[in-house]
Amino acid sequence: MESIIGIEIYPIISLVLFFSFFVGLLIWVARTKKEYINHLENLPLED
Repeated sequence: MESIIGIEIYPIISLVLFFSFFVGLLIWVARTKKEYINHLENLPLED
């Protein structure tokens, strides 16, 4: 791996993408209204 120039940036990019996805998901879940979550929970039980 030492022979490939610029390879050290790829693990950093993947870590930033991974972290930003889960932070964004956490923010979305925290801001979602309780009524919407209850509606999604009950979808499999409806006819």
